[in-house]
Amino acid sequence: MINIKIDSRKIEKGDTFVAIKGATVDGHDFIDKAIELGATRIVLSEDRELSVEKILVEDTSKWLTEYISSEYSKEVNELNIIGVTGTNGKTTTAYLTYQLLNKLGAKTAYIGTIGFYIPDEEVVELPNTTPNILDLYELILTAKSKGCKNIMMEVSSHSLDQMRVKGLNFKVAAFTNLTQDHLDYHLTMENYLNAKMLILKQLSGPMIVNIDDEVGSKWLSAYSNSLTLGFNGEDYKIKGYEDIPKGTHISFEANGENYEVNTNLRSRFNVYNYMTCLALVNSMGFSIDEIIRVTSDIYAPKGRCEQIAVKGGEAVVDYAHTPDAVLKIVEAFNENKKGRVITVVGCGGDRDAKKRPIMGSIASENSDFVIFTSDNPRTEDPEEILKDVLAGVKKDNYIKITDRVEAIRYALDMIEDNDTVLILGKGHEDYQIVGHEKHHLDDAEEVRKYIEENRV
Repeated sequence: MINIKIDSRKIEKGDTFVAIKGATVDGHDFIDKAIELGATRIVLSEDRELSVEKILVEDTSKWLTEYISSEYSKEVNELNIIGVTGTNGKTTTAYLTYQLLNKLGAKTAYIGTIGFYIPDEEVVELPNTTPNILDLYELILTAKSKGCKNIMMEVSSHSLDQMRVKGLNFKVAAFTNLTQDHLDYHLTMENYLNAKMLILKQLSGPMIVNIDDEVGSKWLSAYSNSLTLGFNGEDYKIKGYEDIPKGTHISFEANGENYEVNTNLRSRFNVYNYMTCLALVNSMGFSIDEIIRVTSDIYAPKGRCEQIAVKGGEAVVDYAHTPDAVLKIVEAFNENKKGRVITVVGCGGDRDAKKRPIMGSIASENSDFVIFTSDNPRTEDPEEILKDVLAGVKKDNYIKITDRVEAIRYALDMIEDNDTVLILGKGHEDYQIVGHEKHHLDDAEEVRKYIEENRV
């Protein structure tokens, strides 16, 4: 569709190859390979003699961003592009919205952390929450060719700061919350917020704002066409919620009317996720009654508060990997607990190290027992990561088991009637990154293996 490539392995005859300098790989090293495979034009920043046409520029990444956004933005913006940004809740909110719109007959694609989804098509895994601009435009054009009218996408702070979404016009967008994460990149919370607020420059319709979040008011000040959501919301006011078997009953007010709905989602944070989804779909022109009618048909994505019965209790697999997300899910299962809350958690390597002792403290202070373990250590020593985590732990209610599979099994062995084991950090991921390599490891799969082997 777009005859430009930044991966020489994907080159087809007649393509243009753009040599991008990445953190670990320099595309200039693959120019000869690209020409060998059929590239007829090369965009580069280091001049050299070539047998094909060349475009010499100062910054190849900038050239690619400008070219793609100027040449293809009109075509991609023929679709309704919906964005959701925030620290936590993006994936669940976006995936619920994707499901709702399709249930309501509006064919929609999803782009985000768990992949690229089009109804009745095979899921495509993605390397980032928001892909690079070339891949992103390709995905949107693919969705368009498959008959989609809407694109529901997660919009990360990195993608906004790095202009990966340049040229996109968001018809409606939402802000979920802002809590500590990615400070290895943004350095300060102010920078982090400012990066997320860049979405407002590309928004033509309403911005759904979680006004209960401490920075919610800043969004209202920055954008006049904002709609507020939350217990303090004016446009979508949450009035209350209560647990029901395998879900939550929510009462809320919208457009001056009172409503009630049962969802297939558990916990307070999923009340926010569902209400944000409802607000987005309502802003797309669907009535609240229409949305409520199909709510019973939508579910959280894999690895987002995924509950599995074990012995007389349950295991819950969730992606929570920030201090706030860990706190929210542990608090959620403490609310109405009948047994113990046992938490399995760790921290990823090569990421914001400042949050490690905070997460250790939160897990220990709010759980009955904690098994601290390895997450995705990447190029760091797992033992050193755990040392950082344990620096914040004051209580003696934990054990350290570095091997993640052993840690999960230890926690499952502990389960007695009504206990809940929270397995946090990796959610939908079916791998663990050690060094630069991915090794198969799926938390939910490990739980099901345990059940099968022990017949419990």
